[in-house]
Amino acid sequence: MDQYIALAEQFIRDNQDWAGPIIALITLGESLLVVGLLIPATALLIMTGGLLGTGTLPLTPILLWAMLGAVIGDAISYYLGRWIGPALVHRWPLRQQRSTVARARLFFYRYGFMSILIGRFLGPIRSTIPTVAGMMRMNHLSFQAANVLSAILWVPLMFAPGYLAARSVGAIESGSQATLIVGTILSVSVAAYVMYKMARKRRQAPRKP
Repeated sequence: MDQYIALAEQFIRDNQDWAGPIIALITLGESLLVVGLLIPATALLIMTGGLLGTGTLPLTPILLWAMLGAVIGDAISYYLGRWIGPALVHRWPLRQQRSTVARARLFFYRYGFMSILIGRFLGPIRSTIPTVAGMMRMNHLSFQAANVLSAILWVPLMFAPGYLAARSVGAIESGSQATLIVGTILSVSVAAYVMYKMARKRRQAPRKP
């Protein structure tokens, strides 16, 4: 695995003009039904964060490309589920992932809109939740709102470990950079906490008979 990550890093270094589309394909694949279970996207995104931290890649364009790929990946999975419907569960390859689909369906049933936000951060069901939302006919606008918001929160969080590891205290050149880093961490942390509390409140709410 480490060898493939190293090769990917070298390829991105050698083809920096294509770094944005490459990262978009990685986040798209991570968010795509079934494909997300097969690629080491987490390690690749942490590696990319390291390249951002060293200044090898520009921060803003890569963030935007990564978010775009994540949004498109979830959208494809959603519309696939909406198009084929529940019968998709009985087709290859989902019929080989029935336990994962069952967990995703239960998660969506319990949390609805919040499941799209939170599900992006849960590896085992990350690429399955959008498809389940489509199968269960979730409203288009509601899904896309959750899809975009979750991508905006998820991408910086995935880049953060590699980015921060590449930035030692002595390498921070100005207070504004330090503020940006701290602000990003705090924003993601607060958003994650709020989502957790909302999901917990909804789960504990009494169900109507």
